[in-house]
Amino acid sequence: MDGSVLGVVLAAGAGSRFGSPKALARTADGEPWIARAVEALEGGGCTRVVVVLGAAAATATAFVPRGVESIVAARWAEGVSESLRAGLAHADEGGAQAVVIVPVDTPDLPASAVARILAATSSRADALVQAVYAGVPGHPVLIGRDHWGAVAAESTGDRGAGRYLAAHGATRVECSDLWSGADIDTR
Repeated sequence: MDGSVLGVVLAAGAGSRFGSPKALARTADGEPWIARAVEALEGGGCTRVVVVLGAAAATATAFVPRGVESIVAARWAEGVSESLRAGLAHADEGGAQAVVIVPVDTPDLPASAVARILAATSSRADALVQAVYAGVPGHPVLIGRDHWGAVAAESTGDRGAGRYLAAHGATRVECSDLWSGADIDTR
């Protein structure tokens, strides 16, 4: 089995609570959140990374690190489910066996959390793995190829894969010793 894992950064939203698209956000030291997410995925062991853009895609493309693919979720305004579907479709076209999903609004996510998620399964195509922080589900999430169709079908609006992961017994991997798991919704 080809164990290729595609890292997927979900960065398509308009960031209504944040005040602007999060794909354009930077850390206090000026590093783009997109670059931080890519670093975590690559450093954690993903073989390739794609950034899913939407709102402000023309501007946000400049924040995608050189050598990293970006795609635009055509229906991004319909919610995170459309970004997720776009990422899964891209992974399918590229022949990946699994995806590791992270939202762009987790700029403090360490590569070690991605590595821990990848280490939690020797299988890829049938895997479902989710990071938890003091028992609370979070990111990163690993979804094997065998689940992509069902995840895409069950995700709607601003609901991603969370319900599917819970209903199908995703392996929960505690990561609170690595990071808080907090995303950033407001400035």
